[in-house]
Amino acid sequence: MKTKIRWGILSTAKIARTQVIPAMQQSKLCEVTAIASRDGKKAEQTAKELGIPKFYSNYEALFADPDIDAIYNPLPNDMHVEYTLQALQAGKHVLCEKPIALNAEQAQQLADAAKQYPQLKLMEAFMYRFHPQWLKAKALVDEGILGEVKTIQAFFSYFNIDAANIRNKPEAGGGALMDIGCYCISFPRFIFGGEPRQVVSLIDRDPIMHTDRITSAILDFGDGKSATFSCSTQMEPYQRVNIFGTKGKLEIEIPVNAPADAAAKMWLQVNKVIDEITVPAVNQYTLQGDAFSLAILNDTPVPTPLTDAINNMAAIDAIFKSAEQKTWIKC
Repeated sequence: MKTKIRWGILSTAKIARTQVIPAMQQSKLCEVTAIASRDGKKAEQTAKELGIPKFYSNYEALFADPDIDAIYNPLPNDMHVEYTLQALQAGKHVLCEKPIALNAEQAQQLADAAKQYPQLKLMEAFMYRFHPQWLKAKALVDEGILGEVKTIQAFFSYFNIDAANIRNKPEAGGGALMDIGCYCISFPRFIFGGEPRQVVSLIDRDPIMHTDRITSAILDFGDGKSATFSCSTQMEPYQRVNIFGTKGKLEIEIPVNAPADAAAKMWLQVNKVIDEITVPAVNQYTLQGDAFSLAILNDTPVPTPLTDAINNMAAIDAIFKSAEQKTWIKC
């Protein structure tokens, strides 16, 4: 009986080299078997540096490798759908980086195409959902510790004005909303367990690169529930989430990039008393790889279905449209 999933890595993207591959190599359920790049020298160098047995100078050779069960796709956003489909057609399971597509229509097309391969697993890689701090946050909310949660505030930023960086190329799906704002949309959807009904937004674009460098939005979840966020690619690096309820508040210190070598911290405030909650250090990328691999090994549904990816993209689409039309847009 198979006990490990053999992984092929699609490209030498930084997130793969520095985060996902080392994390999967720590897993008892994952085995990183091969890596591919259209630059053969990069593939060979990365394979040697990370101890990966095989490397390929094109993606097609990776897909054709019979010793690979699953593909991790960290390609630029505009290449997610095309190469995820190619991997599925080659009989491989796929874990695709967020955002899974450039818009909701593309995401739906991918989901429709994936139905042709019911034996294969496909999931969008929102690694934060596997971190115990978020599982704890969700449990506190569901248990009513905060009372009725009414609003969620998020902020996420970094500073990058390198025009050559893929995150600053709008045609490739770059910009703040696609790169990091997608987390700020996913957070309240996860906590509320529902979808925003309408959104309104404000976007400031870089005059040269034309990417959204600051995006702010209000998401209306109905029944008086809302979420607000700002994200930026040209501000002091920072991230935080605050969840407000009728009886208390929960603040998450590092909601996205929780370090693998340090405890995560949250602060729970109830009746004016603040308690610090610490969650032991874990690697959320390892947990994500474990969860996806386990779904393959046990032939069970993936933790996050494609409908979640489609709905997140729908909110992104609405936020872009709202900024253009300067009004509320239904999701």
